[in-house]
Amino acid sequence: MSYYAVTRNAGPAWTDGTGAFEQPGAADHAAFMKALAGEGLILFAGPLGGSEHGRIRVLLIADAPSEADIRRRLAGDPWELTQRVVTVAIEPWNLLVGAHQLGPASAATH
Repeated sequence: MSYYAVTRNAGPAWTDGTGAFEQPGAADHAAFMKALAGEGLILFAGPLGGSEHGRIRVLLIADAPSEADIRRRLAGDPWELTQRVVTVAIEPWNLLVGAHQLGPASAATH
């Protein structure tokens, strides 16, 4: 497995003037993301710079075999399906400092 930094932005279906938690399907999106975290695919996720109050920008840190695997899994997100959010970048991420905080098994394999 490898780490990736994933950037997602508000898509064409984002409801302007409405925060992230008031968007249609917010509960379904949250449940989907929590499931990915529970599986270990998504390690960290959250909006950048308070953008959850406007047109959201999100950073995810994923642990996956490939970029293609991340794209495939995120394609099932209810917000991605409706274009409320779009995945704009998936880049390999080299964790240099803090790997020990992910636990001995994860740090030893990366």
